[in-house]
Amino acid sequence: MKLTGDRILVEPIEDKNTDVFEIVQSKQTPPQKGKIIATGPGKKDDPMVLCKDDIILYQKHAGTAIKIEGKEYIIMRESDAFCAI
Repeated sequence: MKLTGDRILVEPIEDKNTDVFEIVQSKQTPPQKGKIIATGPGKKDDPMVLCKDDIILYQKHAGTAIKIEGKEYIIMRESDAFCAI
């Protein structure tokens, strides 16, 4: 699969361990965790910061969910990731 622009392909990671981060307010949805499987080349004057195999945090409803060979992934823009951990 070849991604365009600043898009990333993320494999969601089920993480029951919330020790990595704490939710400040109980009404907030905790961030999701995922592993970057592939990245696009970035934009003309804005190269990609994230790279393959980075583990990222992102909002629950970020990007577009897709299935490839029966496995679930999310395609999102690099800016949808909060951070790499």
